[in-house]
Amino acid sequence: MGSFPEAERSFLDEYPLYRSTTALDALRQAQYERLDRLGHRYLDYTGAGLYAGTQIQEHAQLLLAEVFGNPHSSSPSSALATRLLERARGAIHAFFRAPAEEYVVILTRNATGALKLVGESYPFDQASRLLLAFDNHNSVNGIREFARAARAAVEYAPLALPDMRLERTALEAALCGSGDSTHKLFAYPAQSNFSGVQHSLDWIEYAHARGWDVLLDAAAFVPTNRLDLSAVKPDFVCVSFYKMFGYPTGAGCLIARKAVVSKLRRPWFSGGTITVASVKGDRHYLHHGPEAFEDGTPDFLSAPAIEGGLRHLASIGYEAIHPRVQCLTGWTLDRLAALRHANGLAAARIYGPLTLDARGGTIAFNFFDTDGRFVDHRTVEARANDMNISLRTGCFCNPGGGEVALGISEAELSACFSGTADSFTLDDFRQCIDDKSTGAVRVSFGLVSNFADAYHFIQFASHFVDKRAIDI
Repeated sequence: MGSFPEAERSFLDEYPLYRSTTALDALRQAQYERLDRLGHRYLDYTGAGLYAGTQIQEHAQLLLAEVFGNPHSSSPSSALATRLLERARGAIHAFFRAPAEEYVVILTRNATGALKLVGESYPFDQASRLLLAFDNHNSVNGIREFARAARAAVEYAPLALPDMRLERTALEAALCGSGDSTHKLFAYPAQSNFSGVQHSLDWIEYAHARGWDVLLDAAAFVPTNRLDLSAVKPDFVCVSFYKMFGYPTGAGCLIARKAVVSKLRRPWFSGGTITVASVKGDRHYLHHGPEAFEDGTPDFLSAPAIEGGLRHLASIGYEAIHPRVQCLTGWTLDRLAALRHANGLAAARIYGPLTLDARGGTIAFNFFDTDGRFVDHRTVEARANDMNISLRTGCFCNPGGGEVALGISEAELSACFSGTADSFTLDDFRQCIDDKSTGAVRVSFGLVSNFADAYHFIQFASHFVDKRAIDI
């Protein structure tokens, strides 16, 4: 691969578009200087974004300058908190171009909280259907438990290898074959948190035309891609803000179309969700707005940081973030796929597309040794830790994607789940699946990734060439 200066010159010749993103290098030096000061190679942007110094400073200054009270009141401190909550809500509407007359913004703790709201409130019954992508995060998969409790039909749309995209024929058949079912919900990710595949947003209107409501998991997509809800119109969108800009961590939202959110039926009420409730009268009335879904006191101290984070992201622009991530991803994919042992065997196997066509900055793979045996992903993580590289290993809370990528069969999984959970361990799982890999390695690029991050990762990866797993 040569020295860093040689590799960088070659990279810039191969990806000249990267030169148009140099403003992000200045931003990294000014606002994220801790990365280079600590010699840290951060490659887990799909797990969590990083915050800028000014985000923390501005938020701290606001908290120190004002007095904020519980917004469930009309005192001056409460009124101020309420105004900032509504400003945060308005900033979300504006950032995602979600017209307030069409969409409602419900503040949650994260994307998982948003998904749970949909799952517990969607009017599943025996005539309902839930269609899930094999590639969903577990927080989406969990909705099936609400559906099954209501005796609704649950189905999964498969993935097609090797690119791990939704299998078009099977998905079309599932969406078209629902008959007269009532309350049909289709849930899928805009971008896989396992493979980085970007599933087509065209499925939204295809499903709508066949009577489905659509839930779009946008958590892995929006950190580096524009989601314009004036152009594409899913019924429910879930987002975690820490994945977009690092801070605050306990904040997300559900963006829901008003025409469909009226279907939802909350299974309980709590403080903040009602206009009035009575013990003696044994009745309650829910709010008509987003407050009906915001249990308890909202995190009114974090809400201003959402507005600040969105403002920070907008000031940089996806026009700079997206091409930078694409360039780094393309170069890394090519170099990782080219790693070979002296005997000609591939040293790494990538799960998902090997090109930049409809894919994001997430790369999932495993190393394989000179005998063709996988290198335990936990060992890879330990070696990365030693070199101050932050990456992720496991199935990334996406078991369907992992099972397809790793070739784990339904029969093997049935054997694994035949016992009880009380004493079940990862090593027990490995024995169940005939010593196949139980997970993968994932690296992901984001807001202030640079070529040095990619270069040092490939240097790290080259250490697994011409090695046996037992020696590693």
